[in-house]
Amino acid sequence: QVQLVESGGGLVQAGGSLRLSCAASGRTSNTWAMGWFRQAPGKEREFVAGINWSGPRTTYADSVKGRFTISRDNAKNTLFLQMNSLKPEDTAVYYCAAERSPNLHRIPKLWDYWGQGTQVTVSS
Repeated sequence: QVQLVESGGGLVQAGGSLRLSCAASGRTSNTWAMGWFRQAPGKEREFVAGINWSGPRTTYADSVKGRFTISRDNAKNTLFLQMNSLKPEDTAVYYCAAERSPNLHRIPKLWDYWGQGTQVTVSS
């Protein structure tokens, strides 16, 4: 079993920054992809960023490219998302996810494990 636990969400003003963390435990593998998704009220869950552990190769949604940075600490089995220049439209619940392959899919249903989510609210 794999557990993913997010932390670091909160309330921030537009233009501010937050850093999300995701601690992974259980039967993880360094061949898996890891990623961040988000879901705003009334909207579908969408891909934000992904990283291939063994690469590292990263990919981002166009809406966050240049503002968000995904990274990982292999030794601590932890995934990060540094979010800068935050906008009100970034407000959502952010989820950490793991996929039992090195592929960086953008479709949520292709990912195998999910965290419980952490709320990010950006005020204008």
